[in-house]
Amino acid sequence: MITLPLFPLSAHILPQGRMALRIFEPRYVRMVKNACSTQTGFGVCMLNAKGDKERNEHIHAVGTHVKVIDFDMLDDGLLGITVEGDKCFNIEQVVTEHDGLRVGQCIWSEVWQPESKTDSALVRQRLIDIFNKYPEIKDLYPEPRFDDPLWVVYRWLELLPVSAEKKQQLMIQRDYVKTIEYLTQLVK
Repeated sequence: MITLPLFPLSAHILPQGRMALRIFEPRYVRMVKNACSTQTGFGVCMLNAKGDKERNEHIHAVGTHVKVIDFDMLDDGLLGITVEGDKCFNIEQVVTEHDGLRVGQCIWSEVWQPESKTDSALVRQRLIDIFNKYPEIKDLYPEPRFDDPLWVVYRWLELLPVSAEKKQQLMIQRDYVKTIEYLTQLVK
């Protein structure tokens, strides 16, 4: 069991994914400061709109451990950070600290293994098209790994405009074959 401070968002990040964040609430400034000074990172998880916030059910169970890879003071005086996903975890229990920061007792998730029998060519090409069309996404990845099917699937799960519940369903599968099949149907 590992203990992770949690940063709930409507978006999600997965291993090797990158995300730019604006940090302004004192509890998250404290979290980022501690993560940087101890080089421990924190957990990013998706919000559950149907969950009870008082009982900490407003956070979906699958999250990703991230590390801060860059930071800067933004023009509006807020802290800007870029994080990179490390590995996924499942939240077993959440407690709320004095300033409202949620901290999860978590276990690491099984890592998806590459599936050589899966055809991901169409999904890969559509992701390349997206990177070429949206420079703000492309700029986050100076060295994209389009030849790595798992990297491609993770980026799609981050970008897909589907519900958090659907993303959670896709992420908890034992392998990513069904996810590739789902993505292929979407991008045809």
